Amino acid sequence: MKKVVNNWKRWHMNQVMVLSFSLLILGFLGIVYAYSMDADISSLKNELPQATVFYDLNGEVASKVSANKNEGISIEQVPESLKNAVIAIEDRRFYEHHGVDYIGITRALIRDIKAGGMVEGGSTITQQLTKNTLLTSQKTLKRKIDEVFLAMEIEKQYSKAEILQMYLNQIYFGDGAWGIKHAASNYFGKEVKDLTISESALLAGLIKAPSSLNPYQHLDRATKRRNLVLAQMKNQGYITSQQYVQALDERVILKNKGGDPFRGKYPHYVDQVFEEAINVYHLSQDELLTGGYQIYTELDPAMQNAMEKTYQRDDLFPRGSDRLVQSGGILLDPKTGGIRAIVGGRGEHTFRGYNRATQLKAQPGSSIKPIAVFTPALEAGWKITDLLKDEPMNFGEYEPKNYNHEYAGEVPMYEAVKDSKNVPAVWLLNEIGIEKGVDSTRRFGIPLQKGDRNLSLALGGLEQGVSPLVMAEAYSVFPNNGVRIKAHVIKKIVDAEGDVVAEWKEKKEKVTTKSITNRINTMLLGVVEHGSGKSAQISGREIAGKTGSTQVPLEGVTGVKDQWFVGYSPQLVGAVWVGYDKTDENHYLNTTSGAGAAILFREVMKEALKGTPSSSFGVPHIDTLIKKKEEAEAEQNRKSLEEHFRKSSSKWEERWRKQKEKWEKRWKKFGPDINH
Repeated sequence: MKKVVNNWKRWHMNQVMVLSFSLLILGFLGIVYAYSMDADISSLKNELPQATVFYDLNGEVASKVSANKNEGISIEQVPESLKNAVIAIEDRRFYEHHGVDYIGITRALIRDIKAGGMVEGGSTITQQLTKNTLLTSQKTLKRKIDEVFLAMEIEKQYSKAEILQMYLNQIYFGDGAWGIKHAASNYFGKEVKDLTISESALLAGLIKAPSSLNPYQHLDRATKRRNLVLAQMKNQGYITSQQYVQALDERVILKNKGGDPFRGKYPHYVDQVFEEAINVYHLSQDELLTGGYQIYTELDPAMQNAMEKTYQRDDLFPRGSDRLVQSGGILLDPKTGGIRAIVGGRGEHTFRGYNRATQLKAQPGSSIKPIAVFTPALEAGWKITDLLKDEPMNFGEYEPKNYNHEYAGEVPMYEAVKDSKNVPAVWLLNEIGIEKGVDSTRRFGIPLQKGDRNLSLALGGLEQGVSPLVMAEAYSVFPNNGVRIKAHVIKKIVDAEGDVVAEWKEKKEKVTTKSITNRINTMLLGVVEHGSGKSAQISGREIAGKTGSTQVPLEGVTGVKDQWFVGYSPQLVGAVWVGYDKTDENHYLNTTSGAGAAILFREVMKEALKGTPSSSFGVPHIDTLIKKKEEAEAEQNRKSLEEHFRKSSSKWEERWRKQKEKWEKRWKKFGPDINH
């Protein structure tokens, strides 16, 4: 009896101590609140961090990008079983308190005293949210005081549903899973709305100790914790006894999807989408990273995969000694202006880093000749069979040279294009006038500076330079019957509410005529079939294009600074550049564009066009022209010979007639005497 009385006294004294301690703490907190605390929760954002989703040209998900480690969902998407599980185990009086559960704190203190240590926390869901989002992890009295009053302020400004939504979207569930959406996918391969009662209970149980309860490493512990959560749910009336039994019997089946397969995919293309969204449609990077936009693009995933795969082949690139030989490439649909694929460089990708496919500014070399020289010449009435001068010459102080220092005296235009001869191109630009070349270049969409108004324009000697994007858009004129459509990656942008906030409007310009592009196509087919671009040939396909290269601008160094190949089939335009980001006496290329960039172009196009039926430009090929020219020359020779023989025959006939007349006259005069 005495022992019972002593136990009762001890228990009673413990209660008195706990209550006294609680009142002391509350009084102290009240004093702090009254004199030194100005709760500021302005940095707390009740936003749903959502990834921006990128769709390909077929409307299928292609990639996702987000600035957040987690992706949020609205509380309406969370099943009741999950809400109840979290509340049952973490904060049973969540809907009753105002941020701080004094009853819960007292209960926790009593249990801690009975156990002789800290066995139960008294933090509410609101306090946990405060601690995770607004405070540091330091375990100090001031931080605990701040936590209490910040929690009270949060309860004043936000509803219980909003607080629970923020909590579930930001809490850590272990195994790298931040937020309930990631946790549901990470552990069960499900959307949150599809979680069962058992699965909801297991996830709620992880919150207390996400590492030590990780079911992938500690399934038994996680299951026991799940069972505890289920018991609390039953005891608090959230589930029936039958649901409790069924949930207990449900086997835990873990299914990790391995993360979102679309997150971070096609980074070079996504970079350009960001550039266009920011510069054309005036969205900010922060909005694009956090706003949950849906961006519909011109991306062809098969072509993008083909291009990325090709760029991973080191054997297609010159080997750099201590620095990576770089490259940028782009594929463009000439009929729509839609950019189908982009690779902005080799090596490790940096988000919105230097994209050589779209941001490069390099001299295009001879790849500009069809645009700046031969198109305006044809427009001025020249024919592709007309002869151009091909001999050493100078134009004032400018003295261009053929790359092989060989000269033929005169060559037909198509041969000058085929063999990428420099002097005939400069001579022809001089003949038609620089203004015609400048006007044509601008019509093709290539930006020029004041200093570009000279004959070096014929060889791509631009002050500022161009990117593969600029060259691909310019060359799209040739397979598109003289029409240039503005290149773009974005079709439309839809915000998180489903409203269209930006949409592509086609921009087209008539650059030249179909008759002119037909003749350019014939000459550029000749480049690939018989000339400097032979390495770009693809069996069974008509490919037209032009090589381009620039020399190292260092005295005493003979080498190549930039390699280009810009070409096209009837369905697709491709442009690739190869070179060093910084050229110096130790870093330059030794191969020509016909042996380097043309091969890369061929491999990219070959892979990208797999499964696409081949088609024809419907124009004569150079060998056909040569054959016709030879036949015409042979026919001309035959006619000349016939004329020669006819004239010769007439001449002899006349001489014979005159001689006969002479003989006849003599016969008449002397004949009788002779007979006599």
